[in-house]
Amino acid sequence: MAFKLDNLPKAGKDKGKDLGIEKLLKTEIVIFGSGFSNTKKQDFYMELAVLLKAGVTIKEALSLIAESAKKKTDRQMLEGILSQVISGKPFSRALREVKYFTEYEFYSLQIGEETGTTARVCAELGNFFERKNEQRRAVTAALTYPAIVISTAVLVVLFMLSYVVPMFQDIFRQNKMELPVLTRVIIRLSAWVQSYGFLLFLLLVGLIITARLLKDNYRYRSFIGYGMLRIPVFGGFVSRVYLAQFTQAVSLLTAAKVPILNSIQMVAKMIRFVPLQASLQAVEGNILKGHSLSESLKGSGMFDSRIIALVKVAEETNQTEYIFQQLSKQYAQEVARQSKVMTTVLEPFVILFVGVIVAVLLVAMYLPMFQMSSAIG
Repeated sequence: MAFKLDNLPKAGKDKGKDLGIEKLLKTEIVIFGSGFSNTKKQDFYMELAVLLKAGVTIKEALSLIAESAKKKTDRQMLEGILSQVISGKPFSRALREVKYFTEYEFYSLQIGEETGTTARVCAELGNFFERKNEQRRAVTAALTYPAIVISTAVLVVLFMLSYVVPMFQDIFRQNKMELPVLTRVIIRLSAWVQSYGFLLFLLLVGLIITARLLKDNYRYRSFIGYGMLRIPVFGGFVSRVYLAQFTQAVSLLTAAKVPILNSIQMVAKMIRFVPLQASLQAVEGNILKGHSLSESLKGSGMFDSRIIALVKVAEETNQTEYIFQQLSKQYAQEVARQSKVMTTVLEPFVILFVGVIVAVLLVAMYLPMFQMSSAIG
């Protein structure tokens, strides 16, 4: 999704050309169906903010963005929003009826319309999704290298167990050699892989498909969410990623003069991380009982002492918007820094793990050969 300001009068007749490999590398890959992803939302809100600040009406801006949309489904969705706006509906309400947009976005835009700051709200929403995408890419970058190396190691091990070990086994059988314990274990494992390897592959594919089908199931999301938090090191990293999203979302809503209780309610609906959602629901209940936000945050293990202390300062100085902006920046910087550290630390451990597995297989196969050579010598 892109547009050119110098083509505003033409309402986007030029579709634009492919930007080549650079664009391909920046494209968000969506598997098992399409949707209006966070990357598309980032572009949509930023483009809308630029057009509105340039003096273009919301109808003309939506028309231009719809014309420049490359995917047919995106174009149809934007044209549907445009038709509702033309018929007299406010932009925020037209957006709310599309399943890809959250109540957080609806209320933010509604407040922008009421206060005449729609362009600013769109820019803030664009920044929000930009930072959210950066955090997602940070998590992906931290896990991609270990995942690739471990997957390659698993394939190598399966190949050796399926084809290499049986060749050695025939040699051992022909020479009627007495095998060490380690070699016998590897041969049994090889036989198991040959017998049940295909079933194991089907089970793995089934688990992946099931995970995609259950992605909206609350119990499944709860199990995955709390499970990730229990993983050493990685759990703290995931926690900071969602705290960064939480603080940035509250910062945007407080800037739009949304009451803090309503902000908590909207953020809980927007961020689909069950541990954070449960914590925010508990915070909401404590606020309704008359407790302050800082006191309400203390009862949850999701929020660290820093955020609690700074929120208390914000309440005493009436600087809620500024404090949450600073917290958002700090958590975003920590996420970027910790992702680099995790990548640096995991790399040697993954290499060592792979090396040990391959070494064990080689030793198990060659140990009987060494024993036979010693006996002959």
